Amino acid sequence: MTPRRLPVSLLDAALVAVSLLDVWAHFVAGEPLRMACALAAAFALLLRRRMPFFTFLLTLPAVLLSDAVFAALSALYTLGSLSRRRVLLAVCVLAFTVSDITSWPSPNFDPSNTSTLITLGYTAATAGAAVFLGQLVQTRHDLSLRIAEISEARDHQRLLTDQTVLARERAQLAREMHDVVAHQVSLIAVRAGALQVGTRDAEAKEAAATIRRLSVQTLDELRHMVSVLRASGGRPTELTPQPSLADLRQLVEGSGIEAELQTDLPDGLPPTVQRAIYRTVQEALTNVRKHAPGAGAAVRMCHEDGAVRVTVTNTAPTRPALPLPSAHYGLIGLHQRAALLGGTVTSGPTADGGYELRLELPAECTP
Repeated sequence: MTPRRLPVSLLDAALVAVSLLDVWAHFVAGEPLRMACALAAAFALLLRRRMPFFTFLLTLPAVLLSDAVFAALSALYTLGSLSRRRVLLAVCVLAFTVSDITSWPSPNFDPSNTSTLITLGYTAATAGAAVFLGQLVQTRHDLSLRIAEISEARDHQRLLTDQTVLARERAQLAREMHDVVAHQVSLIAVRAGALQVGTRDAEAKEAAATIRRLSVQTLDELRHMVSVLRASGGRPTELTPQPSLADLRQLVEGSGIEAELQTDLPDGLPPTVQRAIYRTVQEALTNVRKHAPGAGAAVRMCHEDGAVRVTVTNTAPTRPALPLPSAHYGLIGLHQRAALLGGTVTSGPTADGGYELRLELPAECTP
C-alpha cells in the first residue's frame, strides 16, 4: 500500500516553522540585521517550489551573517530536487560553504589552521548532502515516471497483441461461415425453391416456401455477421437491421409452426431489451420447430412492476423429432444475454408434455 504524502502547503509550513525555531535558537538581541536576514530566509521558503534558485539566494545572507542555516539547507535540497544543472548546484554548495565559514563583517578564516579545514569539510559535506538528497528524490521521481511509461507501453502492447489475435480469429471464423455455413444454407434455399416449384402437394409447397424464406433470411443475417467479423480493427459495427418488437409478429407468423402472440408491451423499451426479447422468442420457436414437431406454441409478453416478462410455451409434439446437430449454445447464449441486462432465463418441461421458456428483464420505458 502506497503511503499517503503530506500536502504541499503543510510541508512548506512545517519547514518555515523549523526554520523559525532555528532562528530563535540563535537569537541575538543586539544584532537586528542578522535576525532580520534569518527571518527573511525562513519565510523565503514559501517560494522554494516556484523559484528555487531565487529562494536560495534569499537565504544566503542569513548563512553569511548568522548561524541559522536550516533555511538555506532546505533551499539547497529543493534546488537539488528540481534542477538538473550540476554546475549550478556545485556553485551553490561552494557559496553556502564559503558563507558559513565566514564570520561577516569580521571574517576569521585561516587556511593553515587544522580546525578551519575540518570545519570547511564538514560544512561542504553538509551542503553536498542536501543537494545529493534532492538529486536522489529527483531520480526517484524520474524512475517512477519511467516505470509508469513502461507499464503503460506494456499494457498497450498487450492490448495490441490481444486485438491482433482476436482479429485473426474473427477473420478465420468469417471465412468458415462464408465458405461452409453460407454455402450449405444456400443449397438448402435452392433445394427448397426447387421443391416448391416441382411439387403438387399444397402442404409440401407451403413447407418448401417456408424453408426457402427462412433460408434466405438466414443468409442475409450471415452476410451481416461476416461483414461484422471482417470489420475487426475498425469502428464497432452492429448487425443491421437490428430486430425490435415491431418484428416479432413477422417472426412468429414465419416460424413455420402454429404460434400465437399475445403482448401488451409498451413503447419506449430500450433497444437492448427489445433485441433480447426478439432473440429469446426466436430461439424458443426454433427449438420448438426442431425438438417438438407438430407442436403449437404461445408467446405471451407483459410489462409490470418495472420488469418485462416473456413466456414461450409449446404443447407436446405430435410426431418424433428428427436427430439434428446441435451445439447446445442457444440457451447458454440466452442466459448470458439476460444476465448482462440484469435478468434471468428459466426453462423446463410442462405437465402436459410440452416445454416452457421464461425471460424476465428489468426495464423502464423512456418517453
